[in-house]
Amino acid sequence: MLRKNYRALLQYFAFTVVCLSANYLVRSAQAADSDRPNIIWLMADDLGYGDVGCYGQKVIATPNIDQMAREGLRFTQFYSGATVCAPSRSVLMTGLHHGHTRVRGNAGAGNPAAQALRADDFTVAKFLQQAGYRTALVGKWGLGDDGQASTGLPRKQGFDEFVGYLNQRHAHNHFPSFLWRNEEKFPLPNVPELEEPDGSGYPKKAVQFADDLLTEEALAFVERNREQPFFLYWTPVIPHANNERARDLGNGAQVPDFGPYEKETWPEQDKGQAAMIHRLDTYVGRMLAKLKQLKLDQKTLFIFTSDNGPHNEARHNLERFQPSGSWTGIKRSLHDGGIRVPMICWWPGTIAPQQVSEHVGYSGDFFATAAELASRPAPAGLDSISFASTLRGDSSKQAKHEFLYWEFHENGFSQATLCEGRYKGIRLRDPDAPIAVYDLQTDPQERVDIAATNPALAARLDHYLKSARTTNEDWPARKPAAGNQGAKGKKSKSP
Repeated sequence: MLRKNYRALLQYFAFTVVCLSANYLVRSAQAADSDRPNIIWLMADDLGYGDVGCYGQKVIATPNIDQMAREGLRFTQFYSGATVCAPSRSVLMTGLHHGHTRVRGNAGAGNPAAQALRADDFTVAKFLQQAGYRTALVGKWGLGDDGQASTGLPRKQGFDEFVGYLNQRHAHNHFPSFLWRNEEKFPLPNVPELEEPDGSGYPKKAVQFADDLLTEEALAFVERNREQPFFLYWTPVIPHANNERARDLGNGAQVPDFGPYEKETWPEQDKGQAAMIHRLDTYVGRMLAKLKQLKLDQKTLFIFTSDNGPHNEARHNLERFQPSGSWTGIKRSLHDGGIRVPMICWWPGTIAPQQVSEHVGYSGDFFATAAELASRPAPAGLDSISFASTLRGDSSKQAKHEFLYWEFHENGFSQATLCEGRYKGIRLRDPDAPIAVYDLQTDPQERVDIAATNPALAARLDHYLKSARTTNEDWPARKPAAGNQGAKGKKSKSP
């Protein structure tokens, strides 16, 4: 009898220990989840540094983005990964700078595999997925497609859910006849006037503005996943132009309405461009309101930025809006106007209001930042430095880059590098061209080449340009050739 009671007591004790351990593990997991913020990265398309009010825009109203800046942190010297769409997104996803990342340019329809991530690429989405985050991509992808580029499909690159555009030409069309949900097309009620097999073109009957629908998808994802950590990569197409419509009809800024700019006496291209940015601002406002409504505001890091500098592909008047701010250049330029972008971080309770940072970073730094916020070590070999210390207000612990690096593969091969936040080296169109050097501190417009009077500095920057990149068979450093070219000399049709 005593032996039976003893055995029963041991079993009861063991059961109690197991229950307590399980309860501890559950509570520990819940505590760990509560310490890890949800993350939303909103990347606008071709939005310039000076396109929003808090960065100096005087004509277009962006009250919600400005509110986000007032309630959070605004970076003044943050850079995109590239000066055009696809490589910028590749840099963001891989945490590798432009000379190391897989996709280094807009490849065009003739070589889709050159613009696709591959199975051995490790994205920040895969990383966060493995760390227990629910991951979604809503909007434009540009790093994989069905067919030859299927290695880069979003759900093969770490996203649990995808809805939007797979390829960039399709994303020119704001009123497409279809979008993608995961690997399946679904129809929209728009009736095309011109439509290519990839979905690019423009409508004769415009019913559903795609970014309106995609905003609803982004909001729904947040609501569905409010009880678990999530990562939302939200990539609206606006204010990118419809290039095909601009070429055929002279106006690439097709929107449902002109909003507050309806009565302006401007050309329709200008009204459409302003209306797209205003519409983007309303999307930001809706997400801010949703996070507050769900009481997720203090649990969510919401980042707003752009993939590169501004465009004039809608045929609008750049002078009216001054979208690059005080910087020289636009999209496709390696001067600061083509790569310096707005960067606003909002996280109430962690980021103090009305913060401004001069920290020099770029979108590739998101990978290391996400790793730190997820309480996981970042993979080795990244060109990524966490800016979490800056988010938390402890700039004394903020690490810095030795240099930043960009390249460009249209009409030859161009490169740029930046060190110490001020010294810029640029080599244009030819890998053997001489380097030009600018001091952004004294010459923000990059007009005075100081290479000849600063040979040691020029040599240092030249070393960065020559050593920063690895060989990529799809993206060689080639001499200039006739035309506007993409990968392996093929003409680029995908801006």
